[in-house]
Amino acid sequence: MADPEEEEEGQVEASLEELIAKKADRPTITDDDDEDESLLALGRDEARESLTTKVLPVQQNEFVCKSCFLVKHRSQLADRRRQLCRDCA
Repeated sequence: MADPEEEEEGQVEASLEELIAKKADRPTITDDDDEDESLLALGRDEARESLTTKVLPVQQNEFVCKSCFLVKHRSQLADRRRQLCRDCA
């Protein structure tokens, strides 16, 4: 009867050989293909779609925190003199 450790070692070696064989079957991606693959992953419509974002100026009920630079509602203003939000004050 075979030793259980020897059987387990044989299974590990067989699994490793299987993984190496599977990896050899896969095509390799070169740097030129990287950009093409990323565009294909997006889909045809998303790759050609132009980005349009309408940016609004800071409203009267908003302020820009001088620490985190996020636009927040006036109710989040903790330090009026330093223009800091509650999270940064």
